[in-house]
Amino acid sequence: MQLQARIRSKQWLEQYLTGEGMDYRQIIALFLPILIDQAFIIGLNLVNTAMISSSGMAAVSAVNMVDSLNIFLINVFVAIATGGTVVVAQYKGSGNDRMVSQAAAGSVTSVSLISVGIGLLLMGFHSPILNLLFGSASADVLDNARIYMIGSSISYLGIAVVQAVCGALRGVGRTRASLMLSLIMNLLYVLLNIVFINLLDMGVLGMTLAVNIARYTGMICALVYLFKIDTALRVRVRDLLRVPLDMLRKIMFIGVPFAAEQMFFNGGKLLTQIFIVSLGTYAIATNAIAGSLAMVFQIPASALSLTIVTVVGQSIGRGNVADARKFIKAFLWIGSGSYVLVTLILMPLFHPLVSIFSPPPEIIDDLFIVLLVNAVAQIPLWAVSFILPSALRAAGDSRFTSITSMLSMWLFRVVLGYILGIVLGYGVLGVWMAMNCEWAVRGAVFLWRFRGDKWFAHKLI
Repeated sequence: MQLQARIRSKQWLEQYLTGEGMDYRQIIALFLPILIDQAFIIGLNLVNTAMISSSGMAAVSAVNMVDSLNIFLINVFVAIATGGTVVVAQYKGSGNDRMVSQAAAGSVTSVSLISVGIGLLLMGFHSPILNLLFGSASADVLDNARIYMIGSSISYLGIAVVQAVCGALRGVGRTRASLMLSLIMNLLYVLLNIVFINLLDMGVLGMTLAVNIARYTGMICALVYLFKIDTALRVRVRDLLRVPLDMLRKIMFIGVPFAAEQMFFNGGKLLTQIFIVSLGTYAIATNAIAGSLAMVFQIPASALSLTIVTVVGQSIGRGNVADARKFIKAFLWIGSGSYVLVTLILMPLFHPLVSIFSPPPEIIDDLFIVLLVNAVAQIPLWAVSFILPSALRAAGDSRFTSITSMLSMWLFRVVLGYILGIVLGYGVLGVWMAMNCEWAVRGAVFLWRFRGDKWFAHKLI
């Protein structure tokens, strides 16, 4: 029986995850380090949220509020780094090693400059931004939010460089090296949080110190690896200071529409966060804890979404559209299947998982309903809404995916979230139901695009 199962598994892998330029062994070798990385990042985020909850609901609410803004801004330079990943992957697929090096250098340089600019802007205008976005929050929440916002802004350069280097490494298939750099940064973050929050009882200030030390340590390690150890990208220090404009244009062709998408997309999420702030501290805490737990459900699918950028990018770089189509279809089915498996495992463990946050008893029932509705919706909707646009973007179809995501966010999630959450009084559940509806709309549009030929018609390299 076991032998027959292995034979059938191998046949399935060879049929759906093996193409002319890449076989299932290479794809699994790419995927597993990214899966481990995502598991650590999301798991550590869960631990960090649980740790800060020991400082009270005001601290949890402050961190959640500022992190919604952090995600909005950090994703701008992460989007540019993704542009670098796509260009690196396509040049790797075409076999042009010299241009791989230039693309990696261009990614690090552009992302660094953008992150410094965003960080300085946020530090300079932190008070008016907080008052504008979260002015209805209580005084103690705002005081904690101010400390965390300034500290987070200082750390942007550190995480930007790590993201750019890791993105370039994923583009050439060096996912193990990317994993090690990510683990160094994130494990150090958790260890420092234990020291500063649990042992020294420094609350939000302790988390702020931890995030800066961890991210800049990660940056130093990433640069040392890039210049002294790496043999695939071959980037030198002087390469970062003189990147050809033509290479920057290629990176920005993917990165700028994606960055605009992230700004509008996460701006919409930020606006829904403002809706939730108006519902009170318990609603903010419910949203924060539910968001952390929902990310656990997304671990395998998120790893697939990152892996497919390299797989499709290299396939398109080789000019093999048939391989790209085949791999995309397989990834979509695997993504939805992963949600079925994860939901069956985690939903019965709801109470042990929630207990690590020490939530007030009043919000536990709301948490369960929000998570259950979201878990069911993710099975058919998440893969086509997130894995598929990653694949289209890797083929160079960045503008269409970005415009679709921006329009669906503002026309459906924001408007419907306000109607369901505020007008009709469904609260946090209404905001999350609107999010699920938006996944369905944009997923349907991406499937329509994928069935045509325009998504691979862009000439990037």
